[in-house]
Amino acid sequence: MDQPGTRTPRVRRLGTDLTILTLVGILLLAAFGAGGLALYTQFYGPAAFVTRYLDLLSEGRAADALLVPGVAIDRLTVEEAGIDPVSSEALLRRAALAPLSDITVVSQEAADGVTSVTVSYVAGTHPGTSTFEVEQDGWVGVTPNWRFTRTPLAAISLSVLGADQFAVNGFQIDRHQISPAGADADPLDPLSLLVFTPGVYSVTVDTAISASRGVSILADSPLMQTPVDLQTTPTEGFVEVVQTRVEEFLTQCTTQQVLLPTACPFGLEVQNRLASLPEWSISSQPTVTVEPDGAHWRIPAAEAVAHIEVDIRSLFDGSIQHVSEDVPFQVDGTIVILQDGSASIRVGSPGE
Repeated sequence: MDQPGTRTPRVRRLGTDLTILTLVGILLLAAFGAGGLALYTQFYGPAAFVTRYLDLLSEGRAADALLVPGVAIDRLTVEEAGIDPVSSEALLRRAALAPLSDITVVSQEAADGVTSVTVSYVAGTHPGTSTFEVEQDGWVGVTPNWRFTRTPLAAISLSVLGADQFAVNGFQIDRHQISPAGADADPLDPLSLLVFTPGVYSVTVDTAISASRGVSILADSPLMQTPVDLQTTPTEGFVEVVQTRVEEFLTQCTTQQVLLPTACPFGLEVQNRLASLPEWSISSQPTVTVEPDGAHWRIPAAEAVAHIEVDIRSLFDGSIQHVSEDVPFQVDGTIVILQDGSASIRVGSPGE
């Protein structure tokens, strides 16, 4: 039997113990709640869903990224976004992806069942920020599924002048293989290509005929179409070929023993009769340059000099005069790039 005066301290100690246990329980529940929230955020939340998609891109797993819910795109969605509905999917592959790193979730905001997730990253060497819209797509057990409300795909509208072959991030492309018009593709018509966002896409040209230092664009906004224009320049080898062709053409013109060689940029008009067949030669070949002309090339007018040796009989007194004369002229031309990548060079003179 408790002695008087001992019961009250025991009751107090019991109350204290219960209070401590209650506090411990509350702290444990808070810890479990915080842990569960962290686990949800890291593995099962909308930010985690977006991060997994970006991780696939960073690992070059383009095919798997296309399988992420909401990434695949239909023609109607593309058309409603103002993108060509027959855009090529040639760049939606591993070989066309540039490095993607330093992926960090910046923020996420939920409104009307849609969560906007903003992430920062480095695409290639370009830092960027993009926002993706995500919505819940059912459950798997007690964890939610997610899908993109708006596809993270975008498009570039690419115009490459002076070449039908080019590379995007090193991946080689032929205009005629990706254009809806195929072999009849107009070299002036832009090519629409679907791309992943985020991503940097560097377009370069390096062919026997033309080259370009290239241009890079950062695709960072889903369902946006970015125009890209690339003008190539002729290679030294191509200019040398054109120079040789022009010289061969002019040399061929000198084989015509007439005062006005047919389809040639030089000639001599006289009022009297010929006493001998004219002998032509080229005393100074033109120095040829090549300039862009829309999707093709042109040879700007260049100075040259032909030389003629001929005897002329006077209609007045029948005397014969020997003519040895330099004949200055200009030569220009057009160059059309054919479907097989070769060049059709047409030499002419101004005004023809």
